[in-house]
Amino acid sequence: MNRLPDRLLVVTDRHQAVKPLPQLVSAALAGGARWIWLRDRDLDQPERRSLAQQLHELVSMADAVLTIGGDVDLAARVGARGVHLQSAGAISAARAVLGVSALIGVSAHDEADIRAAAAAGADYVTVSPIFTTASKPGYGPALGLTVLRRWAAIGLPVVALGGITCDRAPLCIEAGAVGVAVMGEVMRAVDTATTIRSLRACALMSPRAGV
Repeated sequence: MNRLPDRLLVVTDRHQAVKPLPQLVSAALAGGARWIWLRDRDLDQPERRSLAQQLHELVSMADAVLTIGGDVDLAARVGARGVHLQSAGAISAARAVLGVSALIGVSAHDEADIRAAAAAGADYVTVSPIFTTASKPGYGPALGLTVLRRWAAIGLPVVALGGITCDRAPLCIEAGAVGVAVMGEVMRAVDTATTIRSLRACALMSPRAGV
């Protein structure tokens, strides 16, 4: 199992972003971000490829990790070190293309998803929504910390996603998450670098931060 790059995973969404994504990601990296997930699945292929290449160059210069959402071929094409998949069934094919050192994650919404991802060799899962989130209104009932604690105990590294704020990040870590994924708080922040520094500090406040 590959080690996660950081306790904070920054998830992109250009629709919420207050500045162009390359500029925003550059500021996030300057603030200490070390793991970026290019989501933005609604872009057409040429635009997404161009954006992925730009972000990969920025992330590489910062010695950070870029995860591409849902497109193994694009991850391979730009040289990204990670891919985030929608189902465990795609893990084997992704590993064959990207290699054993690639960071492969899966979106999980129930216990069965997590167990399937673990059996298929995922490095981590994101579990969402932990809290009610403005980024995805109506996406589903908030799972809460009790469910997070139970699912984290399965043993596969869990990254908490959905409604994560600085105050909530340490609660997620204490509940067993190895990290937190944040979209809206970063995309909407006027001062991206300061927001990143705050979120990373909060994620490290838990007694479990050294785990």
